[in-house]
Amino acid sequence: MKLNYKEMGHGKPLLILHGLFGTLDNWQTLAKRLAENFNIFLVDLRNHGRSPHADEHDYDVMADDVLELIEDLQIPTPAIMGHSMGGKVAMKFALKYPTRLTKLIVVDIAPKAYPPHHDEILDALQSVNLETATSRKEIEDQLAQKIEDQEVRLFLLKNVYRKENNTYGWRMNLDALQKNYDNISAAITADVPFKKDTLFIKGGRSRYILPEDLYTSIEHLFTQVEIETIPGAGHWVHAEAPDQMYDLVTRFLSV
Repeated sequence: MKLNYKEMGHGKPLLILHGLFGTLDNWQTLAKRLAENFNIFLVDLRNHGRSPHADEHDYDVMADDVLELIEDLQIPTPAIMGHSMGGKVAMKFALKYPTRLTKLIVVDIAPKAYPPHHDEILDALQSVNLETATSRKEIEDQLAQKIEDQEVRLFLLKNVYRKENNTYGWRMNLDALQKNYDNISAAITADVPFKKDTLFIKGGRSRYILPEDLYTSIEHLFTQVEIETIPGAGHWVHAEAPDQMYDLVTRFLSV
């Protein structure tokens, strides 16, 4: 699985992994700032962006994808940061290959299993008729029938591209993501904890990390952990509070 990536900057290497339905482009703005001090690798995870599609989609194989990228590019032992689903990939990688990274940053996700909460989005995406759509506006109008939040619609529309035959398509492998949704929601587990420096960053308005998660799943798996909360930010912390994210990440990686 040869993952698509974008490299920028110089310094200590940092891999950044996006969330479900996302692409590496979601992190471009913050990555450009971080690239002033770090060698950034923005990554499209399998079944997302411009990376290959596959029937398999679970955290074991996605961690292996990241290891393959690191080995292919001969990246010196990097730090890894992941958001949401990408945060779970980063956690799995750290627990499975602890000698292959220096530090771990997890953005607004816990290692626990989550109940299904993307049914509306999956239903909306599957309802769009891309074959007959003549514009991105028409696609957004179809999404709007099921998704009221314009920010969510615009986020999803970043997955739309125009094919050679002039019809539209999804960059993501929508069928595989729906089929493997239970794997995406699943808990991250390990027999041995990750003992290197770990930073969890939580959005103050987000419910993805609850107070009890610190003493159950998080501290159990990550023994050298600190948790920082950014007040006022929701789940997409990097987009809603880029200055605070930049400061936290830079401080953590520079020590």
